[in-house]
Amino acid sequence: MTLRRFLLPLAALCASTTLSAQTPAASPDPLAPTGRWSAYQAGNAQLPPMGWNSWNAFFTHIDEEKLMGAAQRIRDTGLAQKGYRFINIDDGWWLKRRTGDGRLMIRTDQFPSAKGKGDPSFRPLTDRLHAMGFKAGIYSDLGRNICSQAYADGSEQLPQGSVAEREVGLYGHTDQDIRLFFAEWGFDAIKVDGCGIRAYAADADRVKSGQYRALTPIIDPLSLSRSDIPAVKALFADINRSLARHNPDGDYMLSLCIWGSANVRSWGKDVGNISRTSDDIAPEWGRMLTTYDSSARRALYAHPGSWNDPDMLFIGKGDFDASHLTEAKSHFSLWAMMNAPLLIGADLRTTPQPLIDIFGNADIIALNQDAAGNQAVMAFDADGFQILVKTLANGDKAVALFNRGLAPVDATLTADHLKFRDDSPIALANLWSGEKSSFTKEMKLRVAPRETVVFRAKGDRSLADGLYLSEQPGMVNPAVDGVVQPEPDPTIYRSIPGWRGTKGIGERPMYAGWGGAMADFTPYNQPLVIAGKAFASGIGILANSRMEVHNNGFARFAAQVGVDDSALTADQPVRFFLYGDGTPLASTPPLRRGQPAQPLAADIKGVKLLELVARADGVTTNAVPVTWGDAALLR
Repeated sequence: MTLRRFLLPLAALCASTTLSAQTPAASPDPLAPTGRWSAYQAGNAQLPPMGWNSWNAFFTHIDEEKLMGAAQRIRDTGLAQKGYRFINIDDGWWLKRRTGDGRLMIRTDQFPSAKGKGDPSFRPLTDRLHAMGFKAGIYSDLGRNICSQAYADGSEQLPQGSVAEREVGLYGHTDQDIRLFFAEWGFDAIKVDGCGIRAYAADADRVKSGQYRALTPIIDPLSLSRSDIPAVKALFADINRSLARHNPDGDYMLSLCIWGSANVRSWGKDVGNISRTSDDIAPEWGRMLTTYDSSARRALYAHPGSWNDPDMLFIGKGDFDASHLTEAKSHFSLWAMMNAPLLIGADLRTTPQPLIDIFGNADIIALNQDAAGNQAVMAFDADGFQILVKTLANGDKAVALFNRGLAPVDATLTADHLKFRDDSPIALANLWSGEKSSFTKEMKLRVAPRETVVFRAKGDRSLADGLYLSEQPGMVNPAVDGVVQPEPDPTIYRSIPGWRGTKGIGERPMYAGWGGAMADFTPYNQPLVIAGKAFASGIGILANSRMEVHNNGFARFAAQVGVDDSALTADQPVRFFLYGDGTPLASTPPLRRGQPAQPLAADIKGVKLLELVARADGVTTNAVPVTWGDAALLR
């Protein structure tokens, strides 16, 4: 939650960064093998979380009746049995922070079960949800103050009292609040927003008027250079220490919500269980495209335990209501293919059955909840049409054909898209219509405007004795992706935010990620090519990178490596190294652009973790993409 229906006051954003936060010491050599998986494994999110959040339907106007109404409808419709288990309170629950001891007070007029003999407590509410089989989530902010205090204009449920009493965010109270939420009140998840460290500059209107104290921003969502990334990460590190302290069983879920700012699309996977990759979604097709695009090409940055989050489902309103079932099915299908959290944002008390049926499509849910944890990879990528493919735990493939536009598309699905052999039959099951079909080599089909056709496919693999790394992005972590200076990604659809409209110059590229690691494409979305030889499978990444790869019982690693033909310089030498559990296994001599791909292979039987390093001494730019062509784990 941040800005939807609240106008962004740009004057509130400040270039300077003075929040005091202890930043972790940098590694002397980030490319040195560590022998360990570094993506987030704390908490409990081996599968993408599913459930309900109050914000989209109610904004800050949340109360116990609305919350329990959603929980009851999830149980009554059978959605609970299909995996929807989180019931999350967003902004609007707090009354104030008591100044005597800093304890947060609940709006007991909205949450009557919180009343008791002592201090108000959410424990009766969380106990009730737990008894129904649910997990309970709560909301806070990194700063002193929260999003609605910065942007709400009207009769919102805002904290009350003095300036100090209205400071309900985590800043200065992290351990106290985390203990309250988890150990005392019994919550299982927390969503942490970031408006408190972006919107309370000294010259912000609501600070100048005396409503709130100034806190110099360390996030500017419109500018990577004006965000203090180490300081932001340090605040989340403090939260993680408290979560571990007050959840000794490790059963919690941490949601990062800083909307794709501060280069979080690169490091969020190392800090929390789910991480927002964009600013807020809205019930508009264009805005859905923006949030979808912010995650869709980032398959290598999502893993079991740490998922990309393009924001909550907005099925139930606007372009995704019961009069727009095609769009609603597309929204749901795409989130499932991306392994995004499936968090319903509708008022479920009044949601019509056709939309409940979309939320409850067990075959689509199964793609999202597949144990392999592979986010879908782009097999065909154009402005108006995309084909996404994900490898499932049993070897099947899920494939989604997504028509982004307003005219029908006559599409061709090929065996190559699926990495299946083109000389044997491929069986398809349409997961929306239930129809069964098959084809050999290729098939043609018409995809209606805004439609997403989703199949489960069975066939003979083109790589019969193993898996390409690009087929299993959930097992590959770009621990160091070589990006020297984060750059905005120009491939993300630039929609018109409802809270800003057509004021100003329009939405600019603002979400970092350009130059990040890609499956089957270079970091800049080009085909993988070394000295004129194209590779349909592989990993594209920048030089001075280190990837961690889980080896689940394979016996051999093989790849064809080299500097990609798209590199801007032909002079820079790059060496490639392969490590197993921290031990050197293989390497290449220095390679330059234009030199043929070199084999890099090793026996890896018994190795648990591989590390793939591309080292280019002296490189200080993002100008040297390298290709791990046909990189695969073989039996």
